[in-house]
Amino acid sequence: MLRFEVLSPGLFTTLQDLGRFGFEDQGVPPAGTMDEFSASIANALVDNPADTGVLELTLTGPTLHLAGDAPVYVALTGHLAINLNGKPQVGYQCFKLQPGDILSIPRVLSGARGYLAVAGGFRAKPVMGSVSTLVRAGLGGFAGRQLIKGDSLPLLSSRKPPVINQLTQRILPQQERRPIRMIWGPQDDYFSDEAKRAFTSSSWTLSDQCDRMGYRLSGMAIPHEKGFNIVSDAIARGSIQIPGNGQPIVAMNDRQTTGGYPKIATVIRADHARMGQFKPGETLSFEAVSVGKAEDLWRGRQALFQQWLWAIRAGE
Repeated sequence: MLRFEVLSPGLFTTLQDLGRFGFEDQGVPPAGTMDEFSASIANALVDNPADTGVLELTLTGPTLHLAGDAPVYVALTGHLAINLNGKPQVGYQCFKLQPGDILSIPRVLSGARGYLAVAGGFRAKPVMGSVSTLVRAGLGGFAGRQLIKGDSLPLLSSRKPPVINQLTQRILPQQERRPIRMIWGPQDDYFSDEAKRAFTSSSWTLSDQCDRMGYRLSGMAIPHEKGFNIVSDAIARGSIQIPGNGQPIVAMNDRQTTGGYPKIATVIRADHARMGQFKPGETLSFEAVSVGKAEDLWRGRQALFQQWLWAIRAGE
């Protein structure tokens, strides 16, 4: 059977696709890739559909041995150090691995995450329509957890070898040097105008309590005008809760589906991929935009993504 044997798992490596949706009313968050654009580009480079499962690696990646009787084609995205049999490789291209080859990703050079796609994908059983790993619930992926040394990851053979694609332009969300865009609400009325101005004029540092569930930020305490408890309601990806200590928490992919702290604002979808690339110790700030502007920015991001796909198909 064609498979990757895990010689070293990296810090936190999981199988993710674009997420499982339609189950949040049952308490199951979507999970899925934290930087969906980089993951989708990796899939495009090996001619996979955008929602094919990929390995998401965090800060350090795995060392994998290809076992079986056939070659496979892989692509990696993100700003990564990549070695094949000890020789450096370049990301954002499709390249061939032969049985016996050892692929290692010793570290992420900038940002927090990178992605490994295999032509044909990984052989994993979908749970609730998705192979995404939700570690806290033990759902999806490989045994519902992050990779460990000794794991064997079965691969699905591609029906035909993909075109050897590459993307010479590196589009890295973490290189965007601007505030994270957000819209106010849904409970911004729990905060005074002065508190809201402080929120957008402050710099925030990601604490070491940051993971796929949420990012805890540290900085100026944001005071509440109407208390810090509300009747629990839905939490979306990018919801920014302000608990009693005034320090924001940004909800991410593996978030709880409801919460009882007021949400001062919500990160717009066009900036989700960039949020997914922040790591502890980095700083960020926020900028408020209108709902209409947020929609325009998302359409622009989607248009840019289509340009990337065109460049891949054109071999640029």
